[in-house]
Amino acid sequence: MSTFPNSPRLLKGGIVLVEPDTGAVLRVITLQYNPDTLSRGLQIKALGEGGDRSDALRLTGPPVETIKLEAELDATDQLEFPEQNPAAAQTGIHPQLAALETVVYPASGHLQSNNSLSRSGTLEIIPMQTPLTLFIWSKNRILPVRLTDLSFTEEAFDPALNPIRAKVSIGMRVLSVDDLGFDHKGGSLFMAYLQQKESLAARGPGVTLAALGVNRIL
Repeated sequence: MSTFPNSPRLLKGGIVLVEPDTGAVLRVITLQYNPDTLSRGLQIKALGEGGDRSDALRLTGPPVETIKLEAELDATDQLEFPEQNPAAAQTGIHPQLAALETVVYPASGHLQSNNSLSRSGTLEIIPMQTPLTLFIWSKNRILPVRLTDLSFTEEAFDPALNPIRAKVSIGMRVLSVDDLGFDHKGGSLFMAYLQQKESLAARGPGVTLAALGVNRIL
C-alpha cells in the first residue's frame, strides 16, 4: 500500500501509434519514468527579409515545433522477483527498446512485399505509409509527430547480455496542417492542440503597460 494514499496519480507521457485512416489505436508506449526536462523549439515561418513592407508582419504558416527528451529504462527492480516478471528475467528491457525502435522501421512484411514487387518488374513502388505517431504529454499536449532522432545508451546487462538499464534520447518534429492537411486525422489533432494553446494563453494573468513602466505606446 502506498505511504501517501491521497497523493495524486502520476500520469505518464508516451507515444501512441494510430491507424491513419480509421483512427484505431495500434500500440501504446509509455515512458517508464517521466523525464525531468522536455526541450521544445519553434522555428517561425515568416516572409523573408527584403520583401514588400506590407508583408513584414505576415506569417506563412504554423511554426515548425521540435521536441527533445531523455528517458530512462530500468529492469533492476523487476529482476529482484524474476518469478513475478518472467519477461524481464528472460529478455531484460529488450521489449521496451524494440517497441521504440520499430516505430521508425518499416514493417518487415512491407519490405518483403516491395521486394516481391521489384522482382516481378514493377516500375514504381509506392513508399510505405507508417502509422500516425502521436506524442502525448498530458491532455493539453496530444501531438502528431514524426520521430527524427532516436538513440540508446545501454548501461548494464544481465549474464546473458540482455540490456537491463538504458538511457533513450528521442527527437520529434510536430506535424502541422501544413504537413498533413486539414482533413487528415493528424491535422485535426494539430488544430485541437493549437486551439488548446490559444485557450491557455487567454487564461493567463492580465498585465497593463504600467508593469513595463510606460503609460502609452502610440
